[in-house]
Amino acid sequence: MLFDQISNDIKDAMKARDKVRLETLRNIKKVFLEAKTAPGSNGTLEDADALKILAKLAKQGKESALTFSQANRPDLAEGELAQVAVIEEYLPKQLTEDEIREAVKAIIAETGATSMKEMGKVMGVASKQLAGKADGRVISAIVKECLG
Repeated sequence: MLFDQISNDIKDAMKARDKVRLETLRNIKKVFLEAKTAPGSNGTLEDADALKILAKLAKQGKESALTFSQANRPDLAEGELAQVAVIEEYLPKQLTEDEIREAVKAIIAETGATSMKEMGKVMGVASKQLAGKADGRVISAIVKECLG
């Protein structure tokens, strides 16, 4: 499980005295623990849910880095991007736009969608199949392009 892997990697980061990695992994574990103990959860954290959390953390880190860069604070932006790099090690490889386009075309053929009216049906399937492998905005733009 991803939760256990993060816990073990924290020990390795401590031994290696890797401050950035250690801080990032501790933050991840904290968020994982909050998700495990949240109302409605059964005290476990499935890998699919953990991947969603990691994708969200990576996205937030990138947005923070962009904000810091725009505020002329490259030192803070570099710190955020270093943490994002650690988070992305645990995420599945991101698909290219061409790979997403191929997957979307297959989903459109599979669902029999022919117009923008059926975008919701295509997006539902695409979001599940491409979860963690592609950004939702990119998927949406390609679905619009293919159906439009």
